[in-house]
Amino acid sequence: MEELSVPGPRGAGLGILGSMVIAEETRSRRKYPLVTALLVVAVVPLALLAALRLVGFDGGWYTLVALSLTPYAAAAGLLVGGLSLALRRWWTGGVALVLALALAVLVLPRASASEQRDVHGKTLRVLASNLLYGRADPKAVVDLVREQRIDVLNLVEMTPAAVSRLTAAGLFDLLPHRVLHPAPGAFGSGIVSRFPLKEVNLTGDSAAKQPGAEADLGDGVVAEIVAVHPISPDVDSRGWEREIKDLSQPAGEHGLRILAGDFNATLDHAAYRTVLARGYRDAAEERGEGLTPTWPSSLPVVTIDHVAVDNRAAVLDYRVFDVTDSDHRAVFAEVRLP
Repeated sequence: MEELSVPGPRGAGLGILGSMVIAEETRSRRKYPLVTALLVVAVVPLALLAALRLVGFDGGWYTLVALSLTPYAAAAGLLVGGLSLALRRWWTGGVALVLALALAVLVLPRASASEQRDVHGKTLRVLASNLLYGRADPKAVVDLVREQRIDVLNLVEMTPAAVSRLTAAGLFDLLPHRVLHPAPGAFGSGIVSRFPLKEVNLTGDSAAKQPGAEADLGDGVVAEIVAVHPISPDVDSRGWEREIKDLSQPAGEHGLRILAGDFNATLDHAAYRTVLARGYRDAAEERGEGLTPTWPSSLPVVTIDHVAVDNRAAVLDYRVFDVTDSDHRAVFAEVRLP
């Protein structure tokens, strides 16, 4: 068979250029092998993370932590790729940039607001706050409720002592209706509302109570609310996956459902994306705030607190707020129902 070749001097020039590039990279590797090794060592975990994220595999505690840092990995990949190219490690740099760009395609849309449904029903202002074993400043919580004109407040890590302090601070004067399940440590949760509540079971069993309630907004409109707090994956990663996927039961026949609280998950975890795929949208992502971190509040790094909204509704606003003496930032969403 006749060998195919690029005709003319242009093809020969490209071949010579390719040979020069390969030869130059080979010389650089031989001259500075430690530099090459360090760059390759940096690319390997990036490749593993990209594979986990693209395949949709959460794995155990260590891979869950790594996945939560996906936005930072994308940025680091760009730096490693650029540095590799500057040092004439063409293959290493090319692989790093391809991986970084693949992750960036998944991450960057979170910084852009999405067009919302044209709906004209009632508006609901929802706030969710982790009280850090009940230690959060009750006045800070009540002030947020008052200033942001909150209709529904979800509280997790709510202890009996925290309920007493919130009562003294006047929370139940502002939001008189409640479904409370206080418990020691991180296991208590509750829903407090301006509207009448009827407790209903909207999730599976979980280590910490994840209460659900129907909020009667009047005129026959009902919103289903869930205070979300699956077990932390550092305690039981399999239990975390089961409990968070239990949240993905289909929305009720009559009410539109809103899930709000500490999910112990980011948008890069397959378990949370499974929840969203069942008929919800992440309020932060909808408003272009999906990269705004919520934990730890002293130096926020990852976004594990969310408001997930029934996709038949529109997200009008989303913000995060610091809460004194809590390690989580509170998350707020204004939702308009159809």
